[in-house]
Amino acid sequence: MKIAVLKEAAAGERRVSATPETVKKFVGLGAQVSVEAGAGTDATIADQAYADAGASVGARAAVLKDADIVLGVQGPDPANLAGAKAGAWVVAGLNPFGERARVDAYASAGFEALAMEFMPRITRAQSMDILSSQSNLSGYKAVLDAAAEYGRAFPMMMTAAGTVSAAKVFVMGVGVAGLQAIATARRLGAQVSATDVRAATKEQILSLGAKPIFVEAVKGIEGEGTGGYATEMSDEYKAAQAELVSSHIAKQDIVITTALIPGRPAPRLISDAQISTMKPGSVIVDLAVEAGGNVEGAVAGEIVVKHGVKIVGHKNVPSRLAADSSALFARNLFNFLSAFWDKEQGKPVLDEEIGNAIRLTQGGKVVNERLLG
Repeated sequence: MKIAVLKEAAAGERRVSATPETVKKFVGLGAQVSVEAGAGTDATIADQAYADAGASVGARAAVLKDADIVLGVQGPDPANLAGAKAGAWVVAGLNPFGERARVDAYASAGFEALAMEFMPRITRAQSMDILSSQSNLSGYKAVLDAAAEYGRAFPMMMTAAGTVSAAKVFVMGVGVAGLQAIATARRLGAQVSATDVRAATKEQILSLGAKPIFVEAVKGIEGEGTGGYATEMSDEYKAAQAELVSSHIAKQDIVITTALIPGRPAPRLISDAQISTMKPGSVIVDLAVEAGGNVEGAVAGEIVVKHGVKIVGHKNVPSRLAADSSALFARNLFNFLSAFWDKEQGKPVLDEEIGNAIRLTQGGKVVNERLLG
């Protein structure tokens, strides 16, 4: 069983799908691991570290030759996987909805594509969940990015020269990223509030010492949506939420938006009119910018200024913490493959629950129900 670890080709991608830690564990299972030279450089992992862990390190052609499993952070171009075995697994974050043509190409090339972001959010798969591990770091980094752009202190400071007021931070969307953003902003001393369409998140917000901002007159979602995400709300709820947010957002120094709906454009949470009510020098960080953005006027990969407010739209935020995000991503992949490792066959054998959920292609066809509907 040969596992190939490729150097990421996507622009700006600094992460890597395996670390010396996980390579050593794969070797311990009996796998042969081959790593493309330079794969870990941007995540501060030297080729020699992979070699010391038991991997062979070389050019892409040698790494892919007779590979049974190809690991990646972002889905590799199927045209660049020559040499891998027929039916080889491609295990990565494949962005199935956004890169449907690439999924079709995996099918045509005979690869079995396994999308890690389709991992079901069930108890036994928590350690395999790349969305959670990467979103956690995104929420943390969003607060640091906001602090860097804000230009003022976060905590209240009482000095002989006078008092510095605490920054007011408002987090919109209380999933994994939002919860980490709340916790990080609180640790930095900010006065934090948060909102979500899911009523069940109110207790989570309170548990982190933040103030929940919720629509009370119109019913929201009592529990979680599919996979822990929110779903689309009624027009009545959207109108009530917009009114509530408008009055609250004008008083905030920093707003962090994190709302995503799988397979659909990110919901619009903040309008240009609402931005105009914020104080000059305020900062908005849009973590959903690559999915269309929660904020009107946000631009992927740029920091723009509207009405004196900075709107931060960094792409691929986990990659901005490449060493830690790679370590977590690599563990997610190892936890996944090792959980299904069959010692007798010397390879992983998937069960139906998880296999059917993440498998996109098999036998030359696209087979995932979420892509066939």
